[in-house]
Amino acid sequence: MTHRETDPAARPGRPDPTSTTHEADDAARAELARLRESIDNIDAAVVHMLAERFKCTQQVGHLKAAHKLPPADPAREARQITRLRELAESAKLDPAFAEKLLNFIIAEVIRHHETIARS
Repeated sequence: MTHRETDPAARPGRPDPTSTTHEADDAARAELARLRESIDNIDAAVVHMLAERFKCTQQVGHLKAAHKLPPADPAREARQITRLRELAESAKLDPAFAEKLLNFIIAEVIRHHETIARS
């Protein structure tokens, strides 16, 4: 006797549970693919936005170097962190994560400014 003959759910007139599971798996895979495509698009946008941000901060670095201004501006950085934390909260993003991300970006900007000032 086969499994289909002994399984009450597999009797004639009843839906095949493996077929339903297979359809659910296909639907889940399709949804996963759709979500991943959106994530890939968002990642691309983030990279392009960061590139634009760094183009601007490079110009700031050249301006600071030309006028003998320090590469870092702690007061501005503190204002930016406060502002970004508020934006994160309103966007339902963890403010601590947003602050860590901004601190990482700021450190890279300062490094660029120091390099520009030395050249």
